[in-house]
Amino acid sequence: MPYTRPNKSPVASPATKTPDLMRAQHHPTSSSTTPPSTSTSPSPPASQSHSSSTFTLSFNLPSSRPPSPTSSIFSNSSSSTHSSRSSMSNPSSTSNSNSLRPDLARSNTADIAERDYFGENPPPKTLEQHTSLASSFINTHALAGRRVVLVTSGGTTVPLERQTVRFIDNFSAGTRGATSAEYFLETGYAVIFLHRQFSLLPYSRHYSHATDCFLDFLHEGPDGNVVANEEYREKMLGVLRKYNSAKEKNLLLTLPFTTINDYLFVLRAIAQLMRPLGPNGLLYLAAAVSDFFVPPERMVEHKIQSTNATDMQAQKEQAVKDEEEEETFDNFDSSPKVPRSKRLIVDLDPVPKFLKNLVDGWAPEGMIVSFKLETDPEILVHKAQYSLDRYQHHLVIGNLLSTRKWEVVFVAPGQKDQWIRVPRNRRKKTISGVENMVGVAASGGELGDRPLDPRDLPEGEPEMEIESLIIPAVEALHSSHIKRVKARSS
Repeated sequence: MPYTRPNKSPVASPATKTPDLMRAQHHPTSSSTTPPSTSTSPSPPASQSHSSSTFTLSFNLPSSRPPSPTSSIFSNSSSSTHSSRSSMSNPSSTSNSNSLRPDLARSNTADIAERDYFGENPPPKTLEQHTSLASSFINTHALAGRRVVLVTSGGTTVPLERQTVRFIDNFSAGTRGATSAEYFLETGYAVIFLHRQFSLLPYSRHYSHATDCFLDFLHEGPDGNVVANEEYREKMLGVLRKYNSAKEKNLLLTLPFTTINDYLFVLRAIAQLMRPLGPNGLLYLAAAVSDFFVPPERMVEHKIQSTNATDMQAQKEQAVKDEEEEETFDNFDSSPKVPRSKRLIVDLDPVPKFLKNLVDGWAPEGMIVSFKLETDPEILVHKAQYSLDRYQHHLVIGNLLSTRKWEVVFVAPGQKDQWIRVPRNRRKKTISGVENMVGVAASGGELGDRPLDPRDLPEGEPEMEIESLIIPAVEALHSSHIKRVKARSS
């Protein structure tokens, strides 16, 4: 059935919030850059929405935010927001009885959000192909009784136009996901790798996105064959053998996505396909998912112009223009000196949170692992615990941007927080020269339950990959999960 776009009026909201780890980008073919500005600007009339250059982000935030011990976020949500979106941010509006049952209210709100989002947004063109490949892959391993993990990896884009030139992106190269996928394969899992297009991939990550060109690892032999250089040959052969083994045994399926919409549609489809796996299914959600998006009914068709065509025509007719104003215009400046007609205000809605749907409906018996990335060590565990309490899944892996390659924290229901750190014998000299605490056990030592101080970290990257410690710990929790589910059903 062809997708029909709903006929809805634009929504304008002046609420603003500084985006976390997000950047506005141009397509490589674009001639200029328009980074986001976080200054508050009122939404312009519809006729001026896309006729300007300076980029101001406006966020429609839900009325309820997670409590934080160090900060609070306040916003005025748009009063003209569509009624279904209002019910998403106000669970008590679904029914009076829900006010007495927060879990029921969250469930009803999640169902409404799912119905609205997947009913109002077009499915990606790749959905049918991805679903077919995933279905065959899952059925094969379900019959063999093998554990299957869905690893999501990389960032999601938020297009600003239907024919996308400009978009908002999330910080992520896909390192955590690609590395984790390799270690899952080593432990015997079959892996569905749902990844951002052109982000890091299992095995090829060792040579892509590197400072050295891949061709520097190769040379031409005397007979005209391509030969790996002697110093790289042993490692390259080991990586190649692991990759070939995974492919020959049909243990690795890679599926790309680009936009937040692509990601959500494919995630839902694959999660639902994993139901026959029961508790043998594991969802390891390492992708950096966008928190805000532009609904399709508010998205323009063509590239947003940095110069208003109407103004250009007026220029020619009047033959008078203040050239000084043009000279002082700066894409990075959203100060009052920039003319109103040159500003671009982007009105973003919150992306619905579907983790509750995943837990309750899409894959109810599978184990679900989510990630929480923060920059403030004071709120990391708090935010991870809040997510666990809100969505009632099985594990949140918390990590800080500055120390994510050195330590993570496992926050699971009914268990003490578990810090996983690179061992002391795998460290190098610290930046400060002071003896650091890398690798101190979570149950003791001077660090206790406190994150590492980035100033005491060794120079460069650790000599071992922390995913080699994370995945065995996740596997152990998954084994316990399988036993619990089987015990309940017996």
